[in-house]
Amino acid sequence: MTESNRIEYKKQLTPELEKEVVAFLNYKEGGNIFIGIDKYGVIVGLEDADHVQLIIKDRLKNNIVPSCMGLFDVVCENRDGKDIVKIIIASGSEKPYYVRKNGMSEKGCFIRVGSSAEPIPQKMIDELFAKRTRNSLGKIKSNQQNLKFEQLQIYYEASGKKLNNQFTTNLELLTEKGALNYVAYLMADNNNTSIKVAKYKGEGRADLIESNEYGFCSLIKATKQVIDKIELENKTITKITAKERQEKRLWNDVALREAIVNAFVHNDFTREVPPKFEIFSDRIEITSTGGLPEGLSQDEFFEGFSVPRNKEIMRIYKDIDLVEQLGSGVPRILESYGKECFKFSDNFLRMIFPANAVVDLNQITAQPADEQVKDSGPIGGPIGGPITLTPRQQEVLDHIKNDPKLSRRRLAEILDINVSAVQTHIEALRDKGAIVRVGGNRGYWKIKKV
Repeated sequence: MTESNRIEYKKQLTPELEKEVVAFLNYKEGGNIFIGIDKYGVIVGLEDADHVQLIIKDRLKNNIVPSCMGLFDVVCENRDGKDIVKIIIASGSEKPYYVRKNGMSEKGCFIRVGSSAEPIPQKMIDELFAKRTRNSLGKIKSNQQNLKFEQLQIYYEASGKKLNNQFTTNLELLTEKGALNYVAYLMADNNNTSIKVAKYKGEGRADLIESNEYGFCSLIKATKQVIDKIELENKTITKITAKERQEKRLWNDVALREAIVNAFVHNDFTREVPPKFEIFSDRIEITSTGGLPEGLSQDEFFEGFSVPRNKEIMRIYKDIDLVEQLGSGVPRILESYGKECFKFSDNFLRMIFPANAVVDLNQITAQPADEQVKDSGPIGGPIGGPITLTPRQQEVLDHIKNDPKLSRRRLAEILDINVSAVQTHIEALRDKGAIVRVGGNRGYWKIKKV
C-alpha cells in the first residue's frame, strides 16, 4: 500500500504525530497512521512497540483539543516478523480539532488533503467552530448530581483496570463547568433509562409473548443483560441426517453481539429514546435512535469508517473490552450478513438478522426426537422450573464446580476469553440462581442445583 488520503506512514515516532492525528480527526473519513513503516511502504519495525503505544496514547490524550478520547485506537501488529504500531482515527464530531500548544489557529488546525496534513484556513476554522455540536452528551448536565458508580468500578476492575479518584474527569463525565453530565447519568448505578427486549410468537407484532425490561442501572450492565438474554434465545439447531449430525445456531453470535453493542454505543441518547430489541419467529430486529452521523454516507458506513456519535461511551466500552477495535463492528457483521440487513432512515437505524432456519422458536422443543430439526436443550420454562444455561455458561459452571475458589482472571485464561466476558457469564449464572458467592473476594462459589 502507498500513502493516501486515509493512510500515513511514519518510520518512527515523530514530533509531528499530533498534527497528523488532528488532520484525520478533521477529515470526514478519519484514517490510519502506521508507525514502523517508511514513506515508501517498507516495513522497518520498532524495537519496543509496546512502549511506543503507551507514549502515543499519552500524547494524544494531553495534546489535542477538544478531547479525542474515544475517537482513536492504538494497536500493536506484527508484519513480516517486525512489530509496528497502528493508530486508527475516526472523524470527530466536534471539529475543528487542533494541537493544544498552537491553539485554534492555522498553526494548530490541520485537515487531510491527499496524502498530507494541510493547515486549515482561518475562515474555515471559524465556520467549523460555528457548526460544532453543542448538544453532545458530554455537554448536557445530568438532572441528578448525587450519582454513584460502584457498577462502573466493578467492570473496570474485572477488565484489569482501576478507576482513581479523578475518574469523572479522566472519563469525561463532567461538563465544562464541572457538573456531572449525561454520560455520567447513563453510567451511574441508578437512572431512568429503560431497555426493552420483546419476544413475539410469529413474524409480526400482534402476539407479544414476552416483554423483558432491563436498565435503570449502569448502561454497561444493561448492555450485558441484553447480550445474555439474546444469547439465551440464540438456540442451537441440530439437523440429523443419515450420514451426520449438523449443528448451527439461529444467528451468528459474533455478529449479533457486535450489533447489540453498536446499538448502545451509537444510539442518540439526547432524544431520550434507548435502543430496542425484538425477537420474532424468523428474525431479530435491533433498532437504535438516530440515523447515520452527519457527514457519513452509507457507503462509508459499510466500509467501516467510524464517526462515533458518543465518543465518551465508546471510550468506556473500549476500556472494558466491550468494543474490541474502533471501526470493527460493521465489518464483523457484514462477514455473516449482507448490507440488505441494514435499514436506514432519518431518525433510526435498524438491523434485521434472519434466522438460519425458519422455524417457530416456540415450537422447537416440542419436536419428536426422530424429527430432522430439534433443539439442543430446553429453553426458558415456568418460574421455579429448571435453570437453562447456554453452552458457554455451562462450561463456566463446570469449571467452578471443579474449583469453587477459581478466580475470574484464571477462568479467563482457561477459556481463552477476556475477563469482562467471564464477568458477563458469571453474572448470568448468578442471576439465574445457579451460583451464589460466599465470603466476598476471598470466598468461594456455592453451586445450586441446576
